[in-house]
Amino acid sequence: MADGRTPAFAGFEWMLSLRYLRPRRKQGFISVIAGFSFLGIVLGVATLIIVMAVMNGFRAELLGKILGVNGHFLAVGVSRDISDYDDLSERIRAIEGVNQAIPFVEGQVMASSPATATGAIVRGLSEASMHQMSEVSENLVEGTLEGFDEAHGVAIGQRLASKHRLFLGDNLTLISPRGPVTPFGVTPRIQPFEIVAIFEVGMSEYDGSLVFMSLADAQPYFNHENTVSAIEIKVEDPDDIDHYWAPLTAELAEGTRLTSWQQTNATFFNALEVERNVMFLILTLIVLVAALNIVSGLIMLVKDKGNDIAILRTMGATRGAIMRVFFITGAAIGVVGTFSGLIIGLLFCANIEEIRQFLEGLTGRNLFPDELYFLSQLPAKVDPVEVTSIVLMTLGLSFLATLYPSWRAARLDPVEALRYE
Repeated sequence: MADGRTPAFAGFEWMLSLRYLRPRRKQGFISVIAGFSFLGIVLGVATLIIVMAVMNGFRAELLGKILGVNGHFLAVGVSRDISDYDDLSERIRAIEGVNQAIPFVEGQVMASSPATATGAIVRGLSEASMHQMSEVSENLVEGTLEGFDEAHGVAIGQRLASKHRLFLGDNLTLISPRGPVTPFGVTPRIQPFEIVAIFEVGMSEYDGSLVFMSLADAQPYFNHENTVSAIEIKVEDPDDIDHYWAPLTAELAEGTRLTSWQQTNATFFNALEVERNVMFLILTLIVLVAALNIVSGLIMLVKDKGNDIAILRTMGATRGAIMRVFFITGAAIGVVGTFSGLIIGLLFCANIEEIRQFLEGLTGRNLFPDELYFLSQLPAKVDPVEVTSIVLMTLGLSFLATLYPSWRAARLDPVEALRYE
C-alpha cells in the first residue's frame, strides 16, 4: 500500500493462523481442545439438520396422508343428515379453488372373521369418488376399484387384512349396532362382504381400521336412505383456510357444520410444532458448547504464544494484525466444522431410510415401529431456508467465540511478555 502498511488479512496472517492450527508436541492439549471444538460443531450442525429434516418429513408425510384420506374441509350434518348432497356437492365444486367435494356415509362397525374380531370405520363412497381419493386408489396392493359400485364388496387396508388373515376374494363380516328397527328395538345388522381390493397408504392407523364400501351399499346398511353423513372437500391451498371459509359456509344449509383440517388435527400438529422447536433449542446447545470450546482453546493458545506475539509486535505487527491472526485460527475451526457438518447432515438425510434398515439389520431390532409412529418409512424433508439459518447461526457463534481471545491477544503488552525472557 502507499502508506507502507500491510493490508488486512495479508498472506503472513493466514500463514501464522494455519501454522497455529497444526498440532505440535508442545501444544498437544491445545490441539485436543481444538479437535473437540471441531467435532462438536460438526456433530451439532449435522444433528440439527438431520433432526429438523426428520421433523419436517414427519409433518409433511402425516399431513399428506391425513389430508389425502380426510380432506381439507368437512361439511357434517349435525341436526339431520344431508339429503340434497348431489346438488350441494355441485355448488361446492363451483367455488373457485375447490378441487373436490365427495359425499360419503360413515359409521363404526365390528369387523369379524374366523381369525379375530376388531373395531373398524366404514366409509361409503361412489366408485368415482374412490378414484379421486389418490392416497387409496394409487396404493392398491391387490384387486381393483373398477366396478366398485356393482361389486357389493369392500376395500380394506393391508394391516386389517393381515390382522384378520384374509385375502382377496375372502369375506369380511361387518356388524353394525345401528341395524333395522323391530318391535323389540334396534337389532344389530350383520352382513358379510367380499374383499375386492386391498390398499396400503403407509399410515398404520388407516391401513388397520378403514373399510371402504360403495355408497349404494352403505346407505341402507347404516340406515341412510337417500342421505349422507358428510361431504369431504379438498381445495387448492389447504394452508389458506380463511380464504375458503366464507364461500363454503354460504352454500351450507342450516343444521350443517363446517370444520377444517386445522381444527380437527390442531392438538396433534401443535404438539409436533412444540416438539420441533424444543428439539431445535436443545440441539443448538451442542453448537454453543463447541463454540465455548473454541474460546477456551484460543485463550490457551494466546497464553502459550505470548512470546511470539511480543516478537511480532516489536517487528512492527499491528494490534489489528495480531487480532486477525487469532480470529482466522478460531474462525477456521468454525467454518470447516460447519460445512463438514452440513455435508454429513445432507448425506445422512438423503440416505436415511437405507441407514435405518442397515442399523435394524445390525441390531436386530425395529428402530422405527409403524404402530407407534404411524408411518411405514422414516421420512426426511430438507428445508433450504432452515438449513441456511442453521449454517449462518453456527458461523455467527463461531465468529463471536473468537472475538474475545483475539482481542486479548491484540492487547498483550510486548514489554510485559518479554520481561523475563
